[in-house]
Amino acid sequence: MDVSYRVRTHAAVAELPVEQRAVFISRTYLHLFGAIALFTLIEAALFVTGLAYPLANAMLGVSWLLVLGGFMVVGWLGSSVAARAESKPAQYAALLAYVVAEALLFVPLLAIAESTAGGGVIASAAAVTLVGFAALTGIAWTSRKDFSFLGGLLKWIGVGAVVGIIASVAFGFQLGTWFSVGMVIFAGAAILYDTSRVMHHYPEDRYIAASLSLFASVALLFWYVLRIFMSRD
Repeated sequence: MDVSYRVRTHAAVAELPVEQRAVFISRTYLHLFGAIALFTLIEAALFVTGLAYPLANAMLGVSWLLVLGGFMVVGWLGSSVAARAESKPAQYAALLAYVVAEALLFVPLLAIAESTAGGGVIASAAAVTLVGFAALTGIAWTSRKDFSFLGGLLKWIGVGAVVGIIASVAFGFQLGTWFSVGMVIFAGAAILYDTSRVMHHYPEDRYIAASLSLFASVALLFWYVLRIFMSRD
């Protein structure tokens, strides 16, 4: 999800000529697809080499709370660092570090899904995530609406979600499928918000940060769509 900029060295995308906006948009989504491809390759390599299950056992052996909390915190930190980095190498480093961190944090969830529900459920969840992302992106682009008003609401809901996760682990109760459904809705709103920010507010030189922000929302959507699919088996 997106964060505010302290310094704006270039004009916002909405202020640019059509040709420059098109270049910014194409660069943003090419980087997003590249991040998704890298994430997929890392996960495939971990499972093909057999490293996924020992890694999952080690992470789950510490605490599932650390995995869930880490998943939320890494998203916020990654977007923050990328948005504030001025040089292209620093932005790329933030994007790479974020994708690798997300890939590692996804290992326990994917390992559980693979062992209990089979690989088909992962593919189905990924397909639903991509279709959902495409649909929400289409809504944001065709409506041309500025969804920045969602920012404050998303922050409060995000804090509430973290508190709920901590409470569920501390007091031993299950959040259940409805929590995952709520988080899918939250992730969908985050995609609308982030896409709107990309369209209207991002500086011209921050297409890498824009792709990281979108990737964070896609990862959040995939996480909870997969949890819903797993709860059905």
